[in-house]
Amino acid sequence: MTVIVAGILEFDPAVAEQSILTARKHIEGAYTEKGCVHYAWTLDPLNPGRVYVFEEWDTQEDLAVHLADHWYTDMAAHLGQSGLKSAAVKKYRVDLSEPVYDPQGKPRADFFTAG
Repeated sequence: MTVIVAGILEFDPAVAEQSILTARKHIEGAYTEKGCVHYAWTLDPLNPGRVYVFEEWDTQEDLAVHLADHWYTDMAAHLGQSGLKSAAVKKYRVDLSEPVYDPQGKPRADFFTAG
């Protein structure tokens, strides 16, 4: 089952961009791990110091391996040295995913492919 990790990190605005830029090797390293579909850390242009985290993993087991791997622990150490002020990150199990737009091109909030 797909697992999504999403959340917000807060830094001193003076160091947020540099912290993410210098974390690049950890982000790129996570992409080499089995089951890593997305691993994006993005600065919020409207909230200085805020970084959005979005990760997608093929399985819970793949995420478990990542959380025990050096790419994760090295990133955690990097963030701790970079002035991380707070973090609110959650994981979500995904039992169904489908496009927002149906075959006719209409955006839909309901899940229309589940029978």
